[in-house]
Amino acid sequence: MQKLLGNLNRGLFFIMSAPSGTGKTTLTRMLTDEFDCVIESVSFTTRKPRKEEIEGVDYFFVSVEEFEKKIKNDEFLEYAKVFDHYYGTSKKFVEQKLSEKKHVVLVIDTQGAMKLKGKIDATYIFISPPSIGELKTRMNIRNDQTDAEIEKRLEWANKEMKRIYDYDYNVTNIDLDIAYAALKSVFIAEEHKIINLKNWR
Repeated sequence: MQKLLGNLNRGLFFIMSAPSGTGKTTLTRMLTDEFDCVIESVSFTTRKPRKEEIEGVDYFFVSVEEFEKKIKNDEFLEYAKVFDHYYGTSKKFVEQKLSEKKHVVLVIDTQGAMKLKGKIDATYIFISPPSIGELKTRMNIRNDQTDAEIEKRLEWANKEMKRIYDYDYNVTNIDLDIAYAALKSVFIAEEHKIINLKNWR
C-alpha cells in the first residue's frame, strides 16, 4: 500500500545543518515521531553526555583515544572537531539503516556537511533562524549557556549562515508548525523524484 512517506526499497540520506537554537532537534524529532521510516543518524562524540542524553540514542559517547582509533581505521563518513570535541558519522551505521529502507537524517554543522558535499549522494537542508537577533533571544531563554558561550555560538552561527547557498533547501523556522510542514514536504518531494522510481516497492 502506498504511503505518504516510506515507499522505497532503499532509504535516502538527508544532511541537515543549522545554527544552535534554530529548532533543528525539535524538527527532526517531529519527523521521526510521525514517520517510522525516518531516523536520525547517531554520531560518535568525545564530549561528555548532558543529563538528559541517552547513549546510543543521542550519541555514542567515546574517549578521545577510541575516536582517534576509529579515524585510523577509516570508520567515519566525516568527522570534525567543534568546540574542542570530536564528532563523527559512522559509515556502518548509515549504510545499515539505508539498507533497512530507512531515510537517515544526519544533523551536522556546515563544516562537516561541506566535507560530504559532492562525495555523498544526499539531500542538503539548512534550517535558518528568522534573524541573528532572534537566535540570541532563543539562546538566552534556554538559559543553559554562559554569556561567553552564547557569543561564541553566535559568531559560529554567522559563519554557518554564509554557507546557506551550498545547500539544496532552506527552511526558515519562524513558526514551528509551518517550518515542519515545509521540512516534511522536502522529504516527500525527494522520495517522489523520478530518479527514485526504480526503488519504489
